[in-house]
Amino acid sequence: MWLKPEEVLLKNALKLWVTEKSNDYFVLQRRRGYGEDSGGLTGLLVGTLDTVLDSTAKVAPFRILHQTPDSQVYWNIACGASLEEISQHWDWLQQNIIRTLSVFDSGEDITSFVQGKIRGLIAEEGKSAGDEEDPERFREAVLRFERLFVLPQKEKLVTYFSCSYWKGRVPNQGWIYLSTNFLCFYSYMLGNEVKLVYPWDEVSRLERTSNMLLAESIRVRVRGEDHFFSMLLRLQQTYLIMQQLADYAILRFFDKETFNAEHPLANPLHITQRALEIHARNQSFRSFFRLPQEESLCEVYESFLWVPFSHVNMLGKICVSENYLCFASQDGSQCHLIIPLWEVFSVELPDRSSRALTVCLRGKRALRFSEVRDFERLAATIRRKCGTAGSPQHCVSNPDEEGVMVGQSQAVSTEALMNVFHPHDAENLDPKMLKERMKEQSWQIHFAEYGRGTGMFCTKKTRDLIVRGVPETLRGELWMLFSGAVHDMTSHPGYYGRLLEECMGSSSLACDEIERDLHRSLPEHPAFQSDTGISALRRVLTAYAHRNPKIGYCQAMNILTSVLLLYAKEEEAFWLLVAVCERMLPDYFNRRIIGALVDQAVFEELIREHLTQLTEHMTDLSFFSSVSLSWFLTLFISVLPIESAVNVVDCFFYDGIKAILQLGLAVLDYNMDNLLCCHDDAEAVTVLNRFFDSVTNKDSPLPATVQQASATANDKSIQKVDICDLIKEAYEKYGDIRTEEVENMRKKNKLCVIQTLEDTTKQNVLRVVAQGVKFTATQLDELYVLFKRQHFVSCYWSVCSPALQNHDPSLPYLDQYQLDQSQFSSLFNLLQPWTTHTHTCLLARSAFHLLDENGDGLVNFKEFICGLDILHNRSFTEKLKLLFKLHLQPDSAEDGVIRRCPERGRAKVDLQEYLKQWQEDLQRREENIKDLPRINQVQFIRLTKTLYGVFHGDEEEESLYRAVARVTSLLLRMEEVGRKLQESSPQKTPQNTPTSTAQPETSPTLPTSPEAETLAEGEGGHDHPESPVSQHETLPSHSDITPNSTSRPSTPTSSPTGTSSPALDTPTDTPSSPSTVRDGDWSFSFEQILASLLNEPSVVRFFERAVDTDALIAHARKNQLKDAH
Repeated sequence: MWLKPEEVLLKNALKLWVTEKSNDYFVLQRRRGYGEDSGGLTGLLVGTLDTVLDSTAKVAPFRILHQTPDSQVYWNIACGASLEEISQHWDWLQQNIIRTLSVFDSGEDITSFVQGKIRGLIAEEGKSAGDEEDPERFREAVLRFERLFVLPQKEKLVTYFSCSYWKGRVPNQGWIYLSTNFLCFYSYMLGNEVKLVYPWDEVSRLERTSNMLLAESIRVRVRGEDHFFSMLLRLQQTYLIMQQLADYAILRFFDKETFNAEHPLANPLHITQRALEIHARNQSFRSFFRLPQEESLCEVYESFLWVPFSHVNMLGKICVSENYLCFASQDGSQCHLIIPLWEVFSVELPDRSSRALTVCLRGKRALRFSEVRDFERLAATIRRKCGTAGSPQHCVSNPDEEGVMVGQSQAVSTEALMNVFHPHDAENLDPKMLKERMKEQSWQIHFAEYGRGTGMFCTKKTRDLIVRGVPETLRGELWMLFSGAVHDMTSHPGYYGRLLEECMGSSSLACDEIERDLHRSLPEHPAFQSDTGISALRRVLTAYAHRNPKIGYCQAMNILTSVLLLYAKEEEAFWLLVAVCERMLPDYFNRRIIGALVDQAVFEELIREHLTQLTEHMTDLSFFSSVSLSWFLTLFISVLPIESAVNVVDCFFYDGIKAILQLGLAVLDYNMDNLLCCHDDAEAVTVLNRFFDSVTNKDSPLPATVQQASATANDKSIQKVDICDLIKEAYEKYGDIRTEEVENMRKKNKLCVIQTLEDTTKQNVLRVVAQGVKFTATQLDELYVLFKRQHFVSCYWSVCSPALQNHDPSLPYLDQYQLDQSQFSSLFNLLQPWTTHTHTCLLARSAFHLLDENGDGLVNFKEFICGLDILHNRSFTEKLKLLFKLHLQPDSAEDGVIRRCPERGRAKVDLQEYLKQWQEDLQRREENIKDLPRINQVQFIRLTKTLYGVFHGDEEEESLYRAVARVTSLLLRMEEVGRKLQESSPQKTPQNTPTSTAQPETSPTLPTSPEAETLAEGEGGHDHPESPVSQHETLPSHSDITPNSTSRPSTPTSSPTGTSSPALDTPTDTPSSPSTVRDGDWSFSFEQILASLLNEPSVVRFFERAVDTDALIAHARKNQLKDAH
């Protein structure tokens, strides 16, 4: 065990300890009296001494000491009761610590690092007992996490580990904290503090790695920068948790077509380490056995299964879920089987001595398990679940019934199209048909020996039969079995019929796209030259689009579905499509085909590993990604003749994507010599196309009218390649690629693919935005990151955040990320250059409504940057014009309401509309200040208050206040003079003369100079001490106006209390009419305000002052999370 480092004096201990191993930094010692020299006198004395001492004082017989070459001080860091135990500690030090210590310059730094590392390991071992056993320790870690990183309290810590973070060539010993949304690290050593906080949604690469300096570490790439964490006691466990958290963030924020609101980890506030482990275990279980998404792994037992065809007991694991009993051999490849629990009718315990139980199935079959540790509990579990797992009554059609089953409203085909258009001819003695019957006979023998249907043993022999090709008559049945679609269909009886009834007659974008592609699906095949095949294809695709509207319909689905309909009944073809789209090829069929891009990245990685000669010749492997896209999307159906492609589909349903990757490698390997001779991509494409044209299926029993003969079919100079030979070669050369390895590569590359797509979006947005603003490229990049993060901050701690719906990857680049009013206000307040506090909310709200040009309640990055650019980089006139326009915005009763079409993102992109808008933007002339409307009384008062708030805290605050007061007085004087001239005009009738009476509620007072004794309350009832507005003051007449007073176009009437009651002078023959008073009785133009403020140098200097944009961006980056609610 590791020990808290304690100083040891070796001078008095040399006679008690013997050195077994040593190096420059560590010494492994054995206590005399133990081991080889235990019979000597010294050994007897030491052994006697240890025996006489009580148990609490006994010394472990082995220990490890730490030393440095330039010090005589030794530190005891580990002890052990056996040589095996202490050797594990010694080996760990050799692998993880020794090479690291060479980077330190002094012995003190080495000792400090070793001590910190050992203390971290001790804490780690203490934590390994589980947080449930020691919740107090975890609570302390949570408090430490909250104190160090100052994240919102809703952020949930999942787990934490002791580790070292490499900053350059120097390790920093500390703790890594893994929370729901962030990866955090903290270290404080020798006065050096290191603190990292990175969101999971910014991680672009996560992998285990090793090099000369680091034995093994975890590399995390964030925004193009690599970070290394090493010396983890449980590195694999840490890596898996990090991988799950990063994958969860990607799934939730970027990949919403796949993310389900009913996801087990949908609530970020409920994620724990145990929940992550359970979720990962359930995913692996369902993936391996191809079970429905509703199944969860309940219990696992290690046992032996009697395998009758081999006459041996095979070691493996029993996995029990809600509705299935599954068994897999120890390596998973020798044997596995799936038993629906509704097929079990009894469980017997024949031999308690061997801890055996027998599971009896319908059809006179039985499975015998032995050496089950808790066999009685397993028997009770199976009996209990047999009673609850009722057999789903699924309608199975008779072979003798008609080919079309008429339901309530839809006709559903109950025959595979191949049987309808090319029925099996039993009397045909053609050599190809004879081979086909031999295949059928081989499978019948296999069924008799290994079972048939869901309870069949799947072994290596099963794979061998698949590689040789599946008989035409059994293809649909075996596709259903190996894909797991049979389980989905059985557990959802009648589901397909109900879907057809619901979607019948409906109209949507998906339906339009389906109609467009119906006649492009295997047009050469007679089945799809008739209404029977076209109608069946339409129903299956429409039903799936209705089932999964997030995916709807995507190209390539029609090609795949048409092949499925050839060999499977219509309902079976639907469930096969479900299995492919939602389980076997996740993320393939969506707008961004993320899944296909991920598998292409995996394919590139496998090319580098297995085809090194090709890698050296073609340094850029992205060519293979573009060429192979159709291979993955259509399972080679689009590049191979149909009679050959179905053999590939056979292997795919049995082995999953692994079969496609193997075949892709085999194709490149077969054409290696020709590819190495290519000088450009076009030559390589030609080589591969010629190869696919040469692929045939010599054993295919399909008639010539169905087979897709290539252009080179009759060219005898081209060597033909049989698809069975090609598949066999793929399995022989690349069959050692494990499914688990492929899944790990998928997870690793998915992060990179998503972030690459996000970077592409960012580059396109910045390219458009940069043309009209004065921010530098670096500043725009930082502002985009802040804008995007502001969107995600609102989503981090909510299950169904409305902000999650504001990100739609199917929209044009500029509209993919948009902020609502609340999000906009938070970011705007962090980046606006003025320190106003009084009218912050009002200013941000007005800015939002001004920048929201289309009125949908959302602001995109371009709109946001255009407004921010004026505040940061534009002239005094532009800034003042923006403030002027902000105060022209009317109060909206629908603040924060997002008004957009619910079909947004699924509608067709109107390119003509975008071109028209683009042309308008190019032709849009610069706004003339004369076009701006006049500002009325209430709006002008708000503008003046905003100016006071903007100036608050400035070094010229007093002079700025005085300047505003002078301008206000001047403007009111000008307005009053104009009003007097208007009133004295002979054309004006008394009825049109505006009147006024004392109305404090509707006639707010104007701001005055800072010397006013009474400060007015701001809007909303909040005090604004920095906005000196007089509540009760006597307004002088126009002849008594001074620069430090405000005036109103009226003649004041003094009251007994000394306050004034403003009243407008009216002719004696015109009565006062309070009903005619309006806020807009007087107003100012922007030209008047601009001309007046231009005469105030202090105001001009203030607005022309350069803004430190970089400092504001750094401030926003630091405080963005702190301001999150």
